Formats: sequence, structure tokens, C-alpha cells
Amino acid sequence: MKLHVNGTETFISTGGRDFDASANTLIFIHGSGQSHLSFMLQGRFFANRGWSVLAPDMPAHGLSSGTPLTSIAQMADWHIALMDELGVKTANIIGHSQGGLIALDLAARYPDRVTGLSLVACALAIPVNDALLDMAKNREPAAIGAMTDWGHGPDGHAHDHTMPGQNHLNYGVQMMSANETGALYADLQACVDYTDGPTAAAQIKCPTQVIVATRDKMTPIKFGLKLADALGTTDITTIQNAGHMLPSERPTEVNRAIRPFFAQV
Repeated sequence: MKLHVNGTETFISTGGRDFDASANTLIFIHGSGQSHLSFMLQGRFFANRGWSVLAPDMPAHGLSSGTPLTSIAQMADWHIALMDELGVKTANIIGHSQGGLIALDLAARYPDRVTGLSLVACALAIPVNDALLDMAKNREPAAIGAMTDWGHGPDGHAHDHTMPGQNHLNYGVQMMSANETGALYADLQACVDYTDGPTAAAQIKCPTQVIVATRDKMTPIKFGLKLADALGTTDITTIQNAGHMLPSERPTEVNRAIRPFFAQV
């Protein structure tokens, strides 16, 4: 569906079902240079099992217009504006990578709006390699290729995709290339600039979950486990032989972790 958030036309995937603001809502927040497509197999799964699903494209991403947001705090505020626009009082939040930083900031500053928090392939901070940041600014196609390569584990490089007719590397390139030029750089710079992760984690009171991958090169597992420790959560799922792009690379395992967690909160 499409609606205007802060005056900008925004696309939100609802998993193929009509959105009902009175139902238990899951909001999926995408990572740097990505879109609702990274959560395609989560949205459909949960929308067909009784949840109301929102997987929005942030401004200048996917099918949304506008200019890129430039800070994690702005992105968190934008998701609150989206909730307000749709009349969603509280929601469960799932954030992948940069989306996890957004979810952390959102849950810390708007505790009355978040009932549960699942952080996928995330950390308290996400530093970005200087070479990658330079590529994103000056040679965006090269940055997209590099992130798609680094972002997948061995199975992803074997091109065995859950969705028939797709392979992980091409899927990632096509998804990221569909964003407005400059969106990837803005996202990565926002990650570099965000230093409030430890403070945010200490303030979060809602139930939390962390999902990590053993072959994640972009947010290595040790940093995901430090995030879990800072949150004080023991709900940790470790997915073997997988890389950073967990929602698309290992959707079945991610769904299996998320489903019982949100059934409890």
C-alpha cells in the first residue's frame, strides 16, 4: 500500500494481506541500501498467520519517493510518524543491520510504542570500512557489488535461493540498485555517525531477541553477542554457515526464531 508520511509518498508492504491496525502488528525495518524486499519472506509468512505486517521502504528506497534520511534518530522518528499515520499505538519491531540500530533507538526513546524487539545481524555500533564508504559515495554500483558479495555466507554464494528463479547475489544487486542514487551512502554514513547504541540498549525495557550468523562479515557474531549482553537477553539464535543478509539468505530459520518470540510478548 501507499500513503504519505511526513509529506512524502511511501510504499509499505503488508505481506499480501489488508492491514488491520487493531491486530498484533509487526514492523520490519530494512538495512542500509535495502528495501521491503529484504523481508519479503517474513512479511508473507507472518501476514498469513494472523499478524498485521508493515515492511516500509524508507524515503528514497524501493518504491518510496523523497530524499534519504541522514541519521539513525531521524529514521526512528520517521517510523513513529508512519505508525501515527496508520493509527498503530504499539508494535513489535524487527530490525536488520542498520534497521536494528533504528529499532534500538526507537525502542529507547519511545518505550510506550514498542512491545517487543528482534534484532537481526545487528550490533551496538556498525562501523563501515572507509573504502566501502568511499565507493558508496563515488562508485555506488561497485559498493552494491561489494556489499552483496560480503553480505552473504557460503550458501548464499552457492546461489541456492528460497524463492524459485532467484539467486542471492543477483537478488541483492537488483534490490539495492532500485533505490535512489545516494541512498546507500546516506545509510552507511548514518551508521558511522551513530554512537548511542550502548546508551539505548541500557534504556530498553521490552522483551528483546538477538539473531546472529556465524559467517557474518559485516557485523561479526562477537558483536551481536555483545549486543545481547548489553540488552540482558538470553533469547539468542545463532544460524550456522550464514552471512549478514539473514532475512533473505536464511528466511526459514529467521522465521522460526521470530515466531515463538513474538507469540510470547
